[in-house]
Amino acid sequence: MAVELGYKNVYRDPYGYPEWQGRGMPVESAPAGLAQTSEEPKAPGPLYGWAMLWTLLGIFAGGMALNLTPCVYPLIPITISYFGGQATKGREGQGKLVAHGLCYMMGLALTNSVLGVVASLTGGLMGAMLQNPFVLIVVAVVLVFFATSLFGLWEMRLPSGLTRAATKSYTGYFGSLFMGLTLGVVAAPCIGPFVLGLLTWVASVGSPWLGFLIFFTLSLGLGLPLFLLAMFSGQMEKLPRSGGWMIWVRKLMGWVLVAMAVHFIKPLIPGHWGPVVLALAALAAGLHLGWMDKNQANFLVFPWLKGGTGVACLVLATFLVTTWSMQGPGVAWKPYSDEVLKEAGKLNKPVIIDFYATWCTPCNELEEVTFHDASVVNQAESNFVMVKVDVTRSGNPVYERLLRQYEVKGVPTIVFLDTCGKEKRGLRLVDFLPPDQFLGRMIEIKQDKQEKEKQDVDG
Repeated sequence: MAVELGYKNVYRDPYGYPEWQGRGMPVESAPAGLAQTSEEPKAPGPLYGWAMLWTLLGIFAGGMALNLTPCVYPLIPITISYFGGQATKGREGQGKLVAHGLCYMMGLALTNSVLGVVASLTGGLMGAMLQNPFVLIVVAVVLVFFATSLFGLWEMRLPSGLTRAATKSYTGYFGSLFMGLTLGVVAAPCIGPFVLGLLTWVASVGSPWLGFLIFFTLSLGLGLPLFLLAMFSGQMEKLPRSGGWMIWVRKLMGWVLVAMAVHFIKPLIPGHWGPVVLALAALAAGLHLGWMDKNQANFLVFPWLKGGTGVACLVLATFLVTTWSMQGPGVAWKPYSDEVLKEAGKLNKPVIIDFYATWCTPCNELEEVTFHDASVVNQAESNFVMVKVDVTRSGNPVYERLLRQYEVKGVPTIVFLDTCGKEKRGLRLVDFLPPDQFLGRMIEIKQDKQEKEKQDVDG
């Protein structure tokens, strides 16, 4: 998601042609036919497509896993007994049981979703703050701090009065709703650090609807198992007994927070070594969860679960390192200068200008994935002039002029200029784009160049 930079919208011709451009004239003041009137493409959002699907599935699984922590798991029989006591026998009783379960899930979803929306509304502030490397380090430290709670080094405790109020019992549908509303308070020692870590990430994304969706999905993961167990309460005896395996699940959630901390500091890691650091975190998690942790359970599947988790983490670490080591050469960028653009005009080549910052996650994703794709690199070398504008630190008067000139509101922003130096606004990119789709934009502007050359020949 692009972070707003807050400059006025002013357009100038990049090649300095001696018309109205170059005088810093606002778009609306330009002569008819010269101003760019097409709407700026909207960002598809910080998460979309398969990335959105897998993220939500992961959060849903995380919500289900929170049911297995030491603070929530013992509440399962209590909650189900409460639901059973509210219902009567027969079909009507089953209907009431469903209604109570839905009220419980609504209460849980309401609390968490409001938290997600409120956190995301600070996104503009958080996004601006994330330009500062010190803030990124602080956020990562906070996440690791919460992770240490899940590792058992300290325990989050709420005021006893708040806990007593949350555990107060009410009857009827309001009672079920109240239980859902207050589950987060009762289970705070276990789920609190994870929820707070997720809130930190949602605040950095800065999208209210996405904040709602993420925490609504988390609530479904938390509440759905309880709802299903309430509907089939006769299966309660098949649940495993409480034991050390719940401590293991809690540590698993701690490693999720550690991975989120690495995600935040990746832009600060020099030389694109971010995947290696993430691989080291996965390796440490696999060794800890798979073999170093000594917690046991009274069901036979648990040792296989521990071993499988350890192996999965080792496979992930190996995949990250292998992918990083096999990464081919990337696009050869040129730093911005007026001379570079004038040279592109002489060579009759279109120009791609990448406005980026080292703290920008989509910018780094573009660099690591899209701009290292062999097809994109070949096109860039043969047919384009590739220009990089680094706005990591403010204060550069040339770059600030460019931000106004191209109406850049945030990073990443990738501008496509035709051979005449005019932007193809329909191709502007303000978020991560996979290599195949980015290649399509390159081919489109190259075809425009070929059509112009053909027209010149015919003329």
